Order: sequence, then structure tokens, then C-alpha cells
Amino acid sequence: MTARPGCEAVLFDRDGTLVVDVPYNGNPSRVRPMPGARRALDLLRRRGIAVGVVTNQSGVARGLLTLDDVRVVHRRIEQLLGPFDTWQVCPHGPEDRCPCRKPAPGLVLTASAELGVPTDRITVIGDIGSDVAAGRAADARAILVPTAVTRREEIDEAPEVSPDLLAAVGKVLR
Repeated sequence: MTARPGCEAVLFDRDGTLVVDVPYNGNPSRVRPMPGARRALDLLRRRGIAVGVVTNQSGVARGLLTLDDVRVVHRRIEQLLGPFDTWQVCPHGPEDRCPCRKPAPGLVLTASAELGVPTDRITVIGDIGSDVAAGRAADARAILVPTAVTRREEIDEAPEVSPDLLAAVGKVLR
């Protein structure tokens, strides 16, 4: 896929993409940015491109953390990485079959509506196949940034793959 001209918003997965994945993290002191995250976000912000987060947080449904815990972690992320224009959180578990849990497109569609940006002018960046699938289901561009947990078939099926966040954002800005 070639770059869509005029990308107006980039939506990032949270865990494993923007910050190091700490399963069911409700503790802001455990938040660590991924390499290059702040620089990548700042590049987008300087270009006037909205940035947001779309994240599954099944720990809420499992009773392992609360939405308040999630919000506290998000505040810490913003202290480290700067402000986000939208935060979209799915608090459901996989068995709930909700329309917001990635790979469903609900989080992307809600962010699109909140930002006033059509989905075909949005790029979704994440580290696993469900991030890419959510973006594609919403008719957004999707870029996979693999980590150690990304499965080979997710890499093979992704329409675009970048080695890191800076490279992914470079694709968006070209």
C-alpha cells in the first residue's frame, strides 16, 4: 500500500507500541516508553497531525485493575510522551464480543468521530495483528511495528511493516 496523502491522525496501540508492555499495568511507576516514542510523537505533533491511543484493557473486565487505574497510567504516559488528542479504551474481555475490542474497528471509529477525521485519513500503528486488523476494518491505513511477541504470520499478513516507531512515522510523513 502506498501512503495515503494527507494523513490527519495517527492512532497508536499502547502496550508494546508506545510503552513497554507490562501486563495489566495499573501502576504508573512501571510505565517505560518504547525507544523513539517521544521523538516519533513530536514529529507528528509538529506537522499538526493528531495523535491518539486505541487500547484493549481486558484487565478491567478480569477485575485485575479499574478504569481509574488505567486513567492514572494514561496520565503518566502523557507526562512522559506529551498530550494525546484522544484516548480510546476497551475495558471488555475477549469473551464479551464487544464492537470496540481490537480487532474490531470500534476504537478506531470512535476516535475518528471524536477527532472529526475520516478513517481513510487515519493511520493505525501497533505491534500485533489485532491492531492492524482494527485499522483495516475501519478503512484506515495500518502499519505493524513487530516486537518479540509479534507472531510470524502477523508480520506476513500486515500490509506494511516497519522496524520501529520512527520508521513507521517516517512512512506516514512521506
